Amino acid sequence: MSSKSQAVQAGQTLWAKMPKANAELFALTYGSLVTELVRDYEDPIEVNAQLDRIGHSIGVRCVDEFLSKADVAGMGSATRCSNLRDTAEVLAKVGFKMFLGTGAEAGGFSQDQRSFSIYLQDNPLSTFVELPQHGDDHQSGGDDLRKLKYSNLYCGVIRGALEQVNLKVECSIVRDTLKGDEVNEIRVELKEVLADGAGDDYKDE
Repeated sequence: MSSKSQAVQAGQTLWAKMPKANAELFALTYGSLVTELVRDYEDPIEVNAQLDRIGHSIGVRCVDEFLSKADVAGMGSATRCSNLRDTAEVLAKVGFKMFLGTGAEAGGFSQDQRSFSIYLQDNPLSTFVELPQHGDDHQSGGDDLRKLKYSNLYCGVIRGALEQVNLKVECSIVRDTLKGDEVNEIRVELKEVLADGAGDDYKDE
């Protein structure tokens, strides 16, 4: 990837080519999914796991569309990655913009360059959402629902997408505006390069 500005431009170009869904309908549909999972599983930890699995399936499918549209739009050079820092920038500035229409930032790189954070100021999934606060009625499951990672779908999407380009990662939501944090932060850690072809810089890190 040549520069951050190229990645931003690529994200805007690809977003313009994507079919658009009503943002409010999108958020409400996702909210219905989470509500149904909470009713079915009752345990928020299991709900988190289910959201991650669903996201993983979505991420696997997103990569083909991402690559094909980037190629058709002539944005291949702007989305080509040679190391994890490049991958983080493309994920944040191109991937999130292309599929969600929202910008994200990559940062918080570890000293060994094997982990980073994705920061979201605006989270399209959490529109209209308010989680129970600590101390709410125990019978309503308020305390338990504080363990819910409402947007855990993102973690699965990132895992699935990067797995398709031979990168095994672990993801977790470490900050959440629904729980009072100032920003949404997803932590991504590279665990393994699954096959050759990811670039020599990955192997050196």
